[in-house]
Amino acid sequence: MAAVLARPLGGGAPPGGAGGLRAALTPQPPGARRPPLCPPRPSAMAAATSRRWAALGALPLGAVGGRVAARWRRPALPGGCGPRMAPARGLAAQPGPGRAVAVEVGGRKMELSSGKLARFADGSAVVQLGDTAVMVTAVSKTKPSTSQFMPLVVDYRQKAAAAGRIPTNYLRRELGTTDKEILTSRVIDRSIRPLFPVGYFYDTQILCNLLAVDGVNDPDILAINGASAALALSDIPWNGPIGAVRVGLIDGETVINPTRKQMSSSILNLVVAGAPQNQVVMLEATAENILQQDFCHAIKVGVKHTQHIIQGIQQLVKEQGVVKRTVQKLFVAPEEIVECAKKLAFNKIYTVFTDTSHDKISRDEAINKIRLETEEQLKEKFPEAEPYEIMESFNVVSKDIFRNLILNEYRRCDGRDLTSLRDIKCEVNMFKMLHGSALFQRGQTQVLCTVTFDSIESSVKSDLISTAVSGVKDKNFMLHYEFPPYATNEIGKVTGVNRRELGHGALAERALKPIIPQDFPFTIRVTSEVLESNGSSSMASACGGSLALMDAGVPVSSAVAGVAVGLVTKYSPEKGDLEDYRLLTDILGIEDYYGDMDFKMAGTNKGITALQVDLKLPGIPIKVVMEAIQQGTAAKREILQIMNQTLAKPRPNRKENGPVVETIHVPLSKRLRFIGPGAYNLKKLQAQTGVTLSQLDEETYSVFAPTPSAMHEAREFIREICKDDQEVNLEFGAVYTATITEIRDSGVMIKLYPNMTPVLLHNSQLDQRKIKHPSALGLEVGQEIQVKYFGRDPTDGRMRLSRKILQSPATTVLKTLTDKNSIVMGGSVPQSSTSSQ
Repeated sequence: MAAVLARPLGGGAPPGGAGGLRAALTPQPPGARRPPLCPPRPSAMAAATSRRWAALGALPLGAVGGRVAARWRRPALPGGCGPRMAPARGLAAQPGPGRAVAVEVGGRKMELSSGKLARFADGSAVVQLGDTAVMVTAVSKTKPSTSQFMPLVVDYRQKAAAAGRIPTNYLRRELGTTDKEILTSRVIDRSIRPLFPVGYFYDTQILCNLLAVDGVNDPDILAINGASAALALSDIPWNGPIGAVRVGLIDGETVINPTRKQMSSSILNLVVAGAPQNQVVMLEATAENILQQDFCHAIKVGVKHTQHIIQGIQQLVKEQGVVKRTVQKLFVAPEEIVECAKKLAFNKIYTVFTDTSHDKISRDEAINKIRLETEEQLKEKFPEAEPYEIMESFNVVSKDIFRNLILNEYRRCDGRDLTSLRDIKCEVNMFKMLHGSALFQRGQTQVLCTVTFDSIESSVKSDLISTAVSGVKDKNFMLHYEFPPYATNEIGKVTGVNRRELGHGALAERALKPIIPQDFPFTIRVTSEVLESNGSSSMASACGGSLALMDAGVPVSSAVAGVAVGLVTKYSPEKGDLEDYRLLTDILGIEDYYGDMDFKMAGTNKGITALQVDLKLPGIPIKVVMEAIQQGTAAKREILQIMNQTLAKPRPNRKENGPVVETIHVPLSKRLRFIGPGAYNLKKLQAQTGVTLSQLDEETYSVFAPTPSAMHEAREFIREICKDDQEVNLEFGAVYTATITEIRDSGVMIKLYPNMTPVLLHNSQLDQRKIKHPSALGLEVGQEIQVKYFGRDPTDGRMRLSRKILQSPATTVLKTLTDKNSIVMGGSVPQSSTSSQ
């Protein structure tokens, strides 16, 4: 059997698959089974696989002399089944160079294109602003996942090649993920996740690939828009598109998608993700304590500009003629099982949610007891139902009862009204040995915050690639958030920082960073350990961190407090609008779980320093966001009043056992003596006393000691190594009497005065004649010789002396050395002494 196959237009492979056809065309031994060239008509799952085959393109069957011997050609398959060429999914079925659209955002053009790169993916898009370009791909499986949630994975990776650099690690390639990559991935995830259909439990992956970075435009905003475009242009069910912009505030003017240079002078860094009809999907902001009205105006301007991007993506979708796939199944609870669960458990659940004596643990236990009883009864009535349908039916009933209590009766499960705070207790100076500490308790959320000072050298050093790609530089303030399993009465592995901990810590860090003085002489590390958690632990970390900083004596500009505002809505999927809603101040964990929004805001009495909004809805009106900001501002001021009762302002002085910083002035001529050969003295100083030295300028060093006693040891050590370092102000061109202390092959070591550090007088400066060893001149240890002084070497401060020059008949004046001058620690720059004859 011989066949010559050609690639069909637009790409494709025979239904038997590349491997099956290759095996069918290869001679087989007698009795061997050949794979069928024409399989049975595919089911829904097989159809999806067939569409993937169609995107495989041409594959060689053999090669002769390096050239392809056979190519795909549409075959006439036996059995009358014919060539069933299913169209490839997503962009792979679209031949040609692709399509592009330019959108004007903030006075600059952003280009969105598709159909040219990565066409095997379900969806692919390239977004370019200036010379920065990001490609984003979207792929979703057609087989349901075993997970009982939306298994969405977003990976944003910085590429060294995109910035024109080579990684500096041993393997010279990208390894692991940086904090910036994880935080950007979380922002993209939070922007697109709310728009997936309810019950869409299919593994979905979004990959953001940096193609080029110009160092002017940040690629993270392009990645969000690229993810929106890739999903909208794919056949993956998704209720988009969305648009995203960054808003800056420079000299009182809002700037859309500011450049990296402009961001350095901006007091606001706001990322807005918007949906059609001017709705908000996601917000993330860092602000330099800006006023509420300026912040609200920036949000409105940002949402307005996202609509231009949405329209551009919609235009691409219309030109592409995208048709969304029909999913095999959406995992939602059947109505009949939900109704039965409601009859069985409504009264019991209602009683638990209206009993305000319950705390988190007892309420969860009561609900779980009702769950087990109800699920057993449902299994008896619906034996053919899947386990997920039984569990989800109970969840739907519980969620409806909880939300209706808030919407209709204005009742919360702990007895508070909609705008009340939980009880707050604060303590500071928990442990005397710590540089600063505070315990913040809000309801059943308890956070212990500590402050640690260290040297400036301990600041976070950014690698070259992160600096080139994202502009992240070294920082001397950091907040680390820890969420151990016991905080929720659970058991789990205590390993490295997960994505959630990293995100919560970054939010609390952004909330506190604006109040840290820029010229603080230490690196500051705040650790926030969640001891109990029942909602809003990240905002509790901001409150506790603020108290701990003031307890440590950090001269912060003002105190910071944070609060989480929730939302419960009556949403109409048909209209895509809110029929009714309630905002909740200081939400519990269960209110976050059953609610529609987690609105976290932190700031001072004056303004806002950080904001993060996560939604479960495909968008909310700007009006709701403005109301949440107003409600959060009122709660923030109330929290600050309670915190001020414990500690109203920073302590005037740091603790006695805290670290100490002093400066040392080392003249250039004495630097070699101070450092020692191979930096021996500095290494020994750091090893024995625990201090850290860093050079501030050519003649000044900073000494950091973790405790005052360590600084005292360092002073004694420096005095010891410098006690014989005495020197006079030598006169240029004068002749001095030197004593030989050592004979070396290269010259002699001499001293001009008894306590002086010996210096080398090289063979070339011993005599007019060329000698190989000082013994040729009969020189001995202890012998006195005359040398002439020619100043110091400008690079290393070494004396320049010569005996050879004295063999000329020039007249010389002999000098006697008496005055002394030494290294000064913690004082002013020493004055030069004079020499006497």
